[in-house]
Order: sequence, then structure tokens, then C-alpha cells
Amino acid sequence: MLRCSETVTELQPLTRERRRACSAPGNDQRKGRTLEPHEVGETIAEAHQHRSATQRDDRFRRSAAVFLGVLGMLLAIASLAGDYAMKETVNANILASDTYAFYQARNERQTNYQTAADGLEALLATHPDIAAETRASIGQRIADYRTTAKRFESDPVNASGKQELLAKARRYEAERDQAQRQDINFDYSRGLFQIAIVLGSVSIVAASRPLLWLCGAVAFAASLLAVNGFLLLIELPFS
Repeated sequence: MLRCSETVTELQPLTRERRRACSAPGNDQRKGRTLEPHEVGETIAEAHQHRSATQRDDRFRRSAAVFLGVLGMLLAIASLAGDYAMKETVNANILASDTYAFYQARNERQTNYQTAADGLEALLATHPDIAAETRASIGQRIADYRTTAKRFESDPVNASGKQELLAKARRYEAERDQAQRQDINFDYSRGLFQIAIVLGSVSIVAASRPLLWLCGAVAFAASLLAVNGFLLLIELPFS
């Protein structure tokens, strides 16, 4: 048979009720009172359950911490990809704007050459008395103007004609639009990863397994958005 004072020393930790019972005034005055066998068994069982619960919580917290580390790595990847997509959006938009400006300048110069050629042709038509040598010089000038205007329309060799510039500008616009769609996916992915990390941190403090499951669900959605940001398999309805 064990005394209350011996149980306090040898069977730690006692439950709150058991400590209260042992510290009761009557027990302080009668330290010689012995615990019944079933009380000793209950005390041991309660201490074992307490240690088991503590060990389970410790394992849970360690596993959750590792999971949060993985989420942090995925958040870093999504952030880098989002920043790159944003840079690509800005660069492609600048290139498209510059190309359209170059196209407009080509169009204005082409119009000027065509107008000049038309004016010289009208001059020859309205002045038949112009000397033959002068008429030949004007005709050569008209031919040069027409050739230059044609080169402004299309110049495959230098890729500086209006047709080539228009195709290049539209290609830059397509790259810009694609980068924008990628950036939107990465933005939502980063937001969900951050929410998941917050939920996981709270679950560690509270040792809440349902909260960690919610964290995993949010992280799964964030991962799908990150993958879609790279592959653009699905067009987001709110993009």
C-alpha cells in the first residue's frame, strides 16, 4: 500500500484532482493515510495517458513544422515566377508600344512619299510642255518615291516594313497577354500559400489537426494555381 506522500513523489505527474485530494486539509494532517490499489492504478493510467497525449502533440507539431517549411519553399517559387511574369509583361508591353510607334512612323513616311509621287505625276499630266530631259528626271524621281513607299510597306530583308512591324507588334502583344495570365495565377497562388502558412502556424500553437487539414486544402489549391501559372492549362474566369 502506498501513502499519499509517497505517491506524490514516485508517481508524477498526478492529475489535478489527485493533487487536490492529497493537498486537502485532512490529508495534510493525516499523512499516514494510504491509497487504495485502484487509486494507484488510476493515477498511473492517467499519467501514462498524459505522456502519450504530449508525445502525440509533439509529433504533430514537428510534422506540421516540416509541412510549413515545404509551403514556404513553394511560396518562394511562386513569388519568383510571379515577379518574372510581371517583368515579362512590362517588357513585352514596352516592346509592343515601341514597335507600333515605329510602324506609325513608317506609315507617315510612306504616305509622304506616295503623296509626293502623286504630285509629280499630276505635274507631268498638267504640264505637257515640260522639257523631255526634265520630264525624264521627274519620272525617275517618281519611280524612286514609289520604290521607297513599297519598301516601307514590306521589307523582309531588314524586317522593317509595315507588315513585318505589325506582325512583330502583335507577337509582343501575345507575349504580354500570356505573361499577364501567368502573373494572375501566381498572384492568387501566393495569396493562398500565405493563408495556408498562417493556418498551419495557428494549428501548431493550438495542436489542432482539423486546422492543419484546412491548411493542406488551401495549400493544394495554391499549388494547382501555381502549376496553371506555368502551363496555362485553364483560363481563369476572373483573370
